[in-house]
Amino acid sequence: MPEHDELIRKLDLPAKVALLTGATTFTLAPEPAIGLRELRLSDGPTGVRGLRFHGGATVSLFPNATLLAAAWSDATAYEVGTLLAEEAMAQRIHVVLGPTINLHRSPLGGRLFEQYSEDPLLTGRIAAAYVRGLQDRGVAACLKHLVANESETDRNTVDAVIDEATLRELYLLPFEIATSDAGAWSIMAAYNDVNGQAATEQVHVNNEIVKGEWGYPGLIMSDWFATKTVAPAANGGLDLVMPGPGGPWGDALVEAVRAGEVDESTVDDHLARLLRLAGLTGALGDEKEYGTYPAPDSAERREQLTRLAAQGMTVLTNEAGALPLAEEQTVALIGRHAVQTVSMGGGSATVRPPHQVSLAEGLTERLGADRVTLVDGVPMRSRPAPARDGFLVHPETGEPGVAVTVLDADGTVLATRHEPDATSMVGLDDDLPRPAASVRLRGTITRGGPVQLGTIGVGSWSVTAGSHTFAYDLSVTGGNMGEEILSPPNHTEVVEVTDGTLIDATATLAEGRGPAGQLFTGVGLFGLIAQAAERDAGDVIDDAVRAAAAADVAVVVVGLTEEQETESVDKTTLHLPGAQDALVEAVAGAARRTIVVVNAATPVVMPWRLRVDGILWAGLPGQEGGHAVAAALLGDIEPAGRLVTTFPDEDGKTPAWNVTPNGGKLEYTEGTYIGYRGHYAGHAPTPAFWLGHGLGYATWEYADARVVTGDSPGVTVTIANTGTRISREVVQVYFRPAERDEPIRLVGWAAATVAAGESARVVVGTDRRMWRRWSSDGWETLGAGGELIIARGLGDIRATLPLG
Repeated sequence: MPEHDELIRKLDLPAKVALLTGATTFTLAPEPAIGLRELRLSDGPTGVRGLRFHGGATVSLFPNATLLAAAWSDATAYEVGTLLAEEAMAQRIHVVLGPTINLHRSPLGGRLFEQYSEDPLLTGRIAAAYVRGLQDRGVAACLKHLVANESETDRNTVDAVIDEATLRELYLLPFEIATSDAGAWSIMAAYNDVNGQAATEQVHVNNEIVKGEWGYPGLIMSDWFATKTVAPAANGGLDLVMPGPGGPWGDALVEAVRAGEVDESTVDDHLARLLRLAGLTGALGDEKEYGTYPAPDSAERREQLTRLAAQGMTVLTNEAGALPLAEEQTVALIGRHAVQTVSMGGGSATVRPPHQVSLAEGLTERLGADRVTLVDGVPMRSRPAPARDGFLVHPETGEPGVAVTVLDADGTVLATRHEPDATSMVGLDDDLPRPAASVRLRGTITRGGPVQLGTIGVGSWSVTAGSHTFAYDLSVTGGNMGEEILSPPNHTEVVEVTDGTLIDATATLAEGRGPAGQLFTGVGLFGLIAQAAERDAGDVIDDAVRAAAAADVAVVVVGLTEEQETESVDKTTLHLPGAQDALVEAVAGAARRTIVVVNAATPVVMPWRLRVDGILWAGLPGQEGGHAVAAALLGDIEPAGRLVTTFPDEDGKTPAWNVTPNGGKLEYTEGTYIGYRGHYAGHAPTPAFWLGHGLGYATWEYADARVVTGDSPGVTVTIANTGTRISREVVQVYFRPAERDEPIRLVGWAAATVAAGESARVVVGTDRRMWRRWSSDGWETLGAGGELIIARGLGDIRATLPLG
């Protein structure tokens, strides 16, 4: 990159190498000698959190990735990118660490909620539009995680074993599309190994394919603490080690260059890529001009987030026009997810939003309290959540949350904080002057009675609540890196307390298993648990049945939580936790009509799906979730989403299921037959719902389908809205190759919004990359013949067109 050669020549080797490791958790160091300013990064799949991993600024919480992708809309993804760019610029962030474009290989993957789809073309196109939205405003996107990071179990050590065709045709394709079609400025290398070599050292992927074959000019950074070596990583295409200021490079890389293990030109190339990124984002050269942007709780942002969430929601079933709900109906709103609607997943995708609107709040606001009867749901968590909804308040100020005091080994106060969400991160990007030795959390209980009280975090705990005292130790299992941060242990007791009781808990901090296997004291997430003691599930179901029988319609809200949909942990089942299935069955037996809202980002098993009148998949809808679900249920905004992943009807009935390594290896034995491809080929039974399924609020007829010739074959078809409402239809085109050893694949789609009783002619172009396959001789074009299939998901095929 000759444009930066003169700047690079101004620096000696140690100065150059110093820039190739982060300065802090989320920043890169400035270098005044060449005019390089601090470069600031932030996690960002569902909101731009800022420079702190936990407890940072209040920012907008967007709908999750699968919900946004369910719009099957480049325009929607582009809008999301532009809005995230505004959120980034409001905090002077240069690089947003997203989108996540790994595929939904197995529905057990814990992090699928922040990945778009099981299909590589759909993922790639949505990602490319998102990247353009960000980068058109001068904020860099970072594609992650390169590559084969489809599950979380043993993610730091697992070796993903993938044949070359599967690697290129499926798992690299979204990265190829987002770099070639949108020019993504950075990529993040994953934690895992691929075919025996760490992703941060992948000569084949990073150097030969991405930087070589694709000619990628951007920067490849490591995932946080993923880099394990010096010369192998530097020679393996990694440009930047994150985070800092420590890490394996630094002086060791300088010595490796002087020893001849790494050529200095390699260091120069890494630095040139970093300087290119800095120049594009305003950290090098002319400074970027910033403006004023909508606040997270502004009317403008709330409208945007409500609309984005509602339009991606998907009507899975709708018997006899049960949806949308009529405004004059009385509603029994039932379920824990109605009261505590889950708006985001766990891990690095979490942010601190201004609010999280529950469906109970949204529907009651929309219909009025006299038309909505609310019934809490059955218990479903194995790990209780921190105190919420004002159950604890600061002992001195009375504000919702807890008071936190961090102390050193001498008992000197290092920091005091008010934490509104009842949790506090200690020792990670919190600028403590010395290591913490203990942390004290205090909160006043606002609702007495039988209460479940407890703590979160690694340490030796001493807890007092009124006359009740407890002492216990909590430790990590050692199963995953960063467990003390991402999934810390907890302990609870059920006690009888009165309003105003103070819970006072102190943890003496223990050595925990930290990033990259390091052992150190004083790092982790700590919190207080306080909530009303859970009632017996049978009693809750009885209340729900009575309310359902008395209402015109019962809306049961079920789903998952951040226990299942999170970074660092995979699921073990697709069944809903707790007695939620029993709750739905009982309500369906008593209600005149039953609608189920599924508050989950990824597939769940629905054994009751044929016994309810309608199912709305709502994803993780972000901070305006309750308003968005209410708008979708009532038809204020059409839930015109189409599924982005296939929903099996039972555990194990998928082409790829296992996410647990065997002997450290996870073999992708299903090859290119993941998701709908494998189901269609008979490698797994017919699913409950196919990728692309979604009813919206209209019915459709297709006519006069024809093949259109071009660079790759396309189709044109007339669609007629035979329903009673204006609606948006997504016309999907699949290619079934003539070769028997090749799977069916999605090759294109287009959408049209059509008034009731009207028709539209839709033209669907296809992507020429879907007409190739990888062989030992490289890329080759598939043979003539095969069929184009026009469908609303492969469970509803509308036309089949042979190709000559």
